[in-house]
This record gives sequence, structure tokens and C-alpha cells, in this order.
Amino acid sequence: MKILIAEDDHVSRLVLQRSLESWGHEVFVTCEGQAAWDVLQGDDAPKLAILDWMMPGLDGVEICRRVRTLDRTEPTYLILLTAKGQAEDIASGLDSGANDYVRKPFNRLELRSRVRVGERMVALQHDLAERVRQLEQALANVTQLQGLLPICSYCKKIRDDQNYWQRVETYIESHVDVQFSHGICPDCFENIVTPQLAQAGIGIGMQGD
Repeated sequence: MKILIAEDDHVSRLVLQRSLESWGHEVFVTCEGQAAWDVLQGDDAPKLAILDWMMPGLDGVEICRRVRTLDRTEPTYLILLTAKGQAEDIASGLDSGANDYVRKPFNRLELRSRVRVGERMVALQHDLAERVRQLEQALANVTQLQGLLPICSYCKKIRDDQNYWQRVETYIESHVDVQFSHGICPDCFENIVTPQLAQAGIGIGMQGD
């Protein structure tokens, strides 16, 4: 998985990089906030980023705020790396748009667990975005009947775009994903079928006779 780290301290940055690489991740390294923000704006930006709170220029909290303004179906998972431990500091960091935080100096086991949580969230977001794309594609492929349809006043055939007259069911079947089964409504049975049967000398017994 691609992970961006933004850390201005050389030792912390190196330990963080080597830890992530030893866990099989592809790591992009920046040492100040503006460079991290430039990377995160890209179309192929890493889906997970670990940002130091205090950095020259843009700090981690400001980067989180900016990332949350980006219009993306798969938002970046953001972890703040901070030496601050007060409850109000943590709340402020999370309110800025961070998904999680790790205190400095970080424990490798804790960091790995929090990165794994981020991986699961990124995977869920990807699956959700893919399902949304599939739904949008399916909706785009559905042809809707709308507008004015020319229909014969006598035989009720519909004129299509090529100026051919078709039966209603033929026209509808060619435009939407439906099929017809034919039956006889009570009015047509009484007004059409019964007289035809009588004319042919076929009687219809009443129910209960």
C-alpha cells in the first residue's frame, strides 16, 4: 500500500520510513508540510498519510483541513503524529479531519495496529466507491420511456423513431428491460370473447351450474 509520511525530524522520519517498508508498504517521504500537501492533491495520491503535527510551513492539522476540502470518492486516511497528549489537543486534531493519531515517541506495535486499521478503512472505502460506480453505470444503461409517444387512435400501435408502427408491447420491450405475458381482462372477455364464442355456437356455463 502507498503511504505518505510528512516528518521534519530526520531520525523520526527514518525510523517511520523503515518501519513501514519492513511491513511491505511503498513509502513516499516528505520533510515539510507544503511538499506533503502537493503530493496529496495529485490524482494518484497515496490513500493513507502519516503527518507530523508540528512542521515548518503547513502543519499536520492544516493539511488535514485542506485534504478534507478535496472532492474525492475515496478520501485519504489521515494519521496525525504528535507529541501533544492533552485531550483538547487530540480533539482539535481529530476535528481538523484526521482519522486517527499516534503519540510521539511512537511505539512500533501501536503504529502498526493503527496503520492496519487505516488499511481496512481504505479497502472499505474503495469497495464502496466501486459499488457506487457500478450502480451509476447500471443506471446510465437503463433506457427510460419519456416524452411524447405517437399512438394510433384505433389500433393503439406506437410509431417509433424510424417512423415504423409497432405494437405497444413490442415497442416497450425494445426500450426497457421488461417482457409481457398476455391475458384477457374481464371487460374484454365480456364484450369481445363472449360474443365471439356465442357466434361460434360455444356456450359458456355459469360458475356453479
